[in-house]
Amino acid sequence: MITRFAILPLFLALNLSMCKKQENASSSSQQASASSPTPVATPLAAASPKITKPVVDQTAQVLIFCYHRLVDKIRYPGTEITPAAFEAQMKELKDRGITVISMQDLLAWKKGEKNIPPRSAVVTFDDGWKSQYEVGRPIMKKYGYPFTMFIYTEGVRGGSLGGGEAITWEQLADMRDNGVDIEAHTATHQDLREGHNIMLAGPGGKRTRTKLTGPQYEQWMQNEVVGSKQLLEQRLGIKVNCFAVPFGNYNEHVKEIARNSGYEAMFTVYGQPITFTSSMDSIGRYAIEANKPKVFEDAVKMIATSSGGGAAVAEIGAKDLATQPADGETVHTALPLIKANLSPIGTIEPGSVQLRVSGLGVVPANYDPKSGTVSYQVTQKLHEKSCSVIISAKSQGKKVEAHWTFGIEEGAAGGTSPIPMPKK
Repeated sequence: MITRFAILPLFLALNLSMCKKQENASSSSQQASASSPTPVATPLAAASPKITKPVVDQTAQVLIFCYHRLVDKIRYPGTEITPAAFEAQMKELKDRGITVISMQDLLAWKKGEKNIPPRSAVVTFDDGWKSQYEVGRPIMKKYGYPFTMFIYTEGVRGGSLGGGEAITWEQLADMRDNGVDIEAHTATHQDLREGHNIMLAGPGGKRTRTKLTGPQYEQWMQNEVVGSKQLLEQRLGIKVNCFAVPFGNYNEHVKEIARNSGYEAMFTVYGQPITFTSSMDSIGRYAIEANKPKVFEDAVKMIATSSGGGAAVAEIGAKDLATQPADGETVHTALPLIKANLSPIGTIEPGSVQLRVSGLGVVPANYDPKSGTVSYQVTQKLHEKSCSVIISAKSQGKKVEAHWTFGIEEGAAGGTSPIPMPKK
């Protein structure tokens, strides 16, 4: 018994000593943890992939083509083309080494997220004619080309403007299921600018011509720009992020509404090669029509002659060249003076300066080497409401180029070819 009581104090002392050692070890561990990173965190952080955007070719150029009806017998040469002519053009793109890419690839490249071939093209169809499904789709499938359809919703079969030549919702769904990109082209395909004549459907299908202003105009615009987008998204279960303005007619307010409606890009019909720096809210397309056979040929000549593509081009901002008219400016004459100051570029090679004007092509511009100014007085009335200018030159062996677009006040320019409406 005495021995048992003698051992007990010794046992308690040993336990107390061990507890203190454990406390000291725990404290040391906590101090080390506080003064240095957690050992596990370092290898995990090192293993995490670094996400970076790909380096895209900013010298690439894209042609965007706009087609309407494909018919054997041309009745409306301003909006129709024969199937044979259409297929010949699709073949020519392949023969010239121009790669047809999808609309979404174009947008991804513009955002710096994806590379595209140096010389590319996008093919679009406007309105929603059944010939696009019955004739255009098989030809595009034959060449393995992606394409985009810009649809105005009341023009689909069953809508107030959808007659016997219109595409159906079932055909659109079939297109969607086979990878076709479907985008918005308003509800009723009319001039979107405030104060212009439009047709409104009344009771019993009666249609009346009127002009809308103020709150009535804004409400109508919501249906045209936002409502058409929502209907396409709901009926087809898709995301609509592109918008084509009817007839190419727009102003700053139309662009603002489209931007606020969630569209990433807005398209017109004033064709020009699209570059990495081209504005996303007025992207020009080449409208291919039977009565303008040279449009397609002139377009493809501008960016490529072989599968090797063209030489790299350095894009110069139009603002740096003090252009006249300025980019985005609206002028009051259809015979404007076009000027640019090339001095900021540096030494220009003599004879390399070239000026192109949409609707006119290459023009005989005057270049003054002393001042660095290039100018051209338009002598042939411009007939569109928007004019694109492309100026190029060589500096130290490298080609440089600038693009800009200006508007022409309505009344100063001529009209455009009528589009047959509705599809009755």
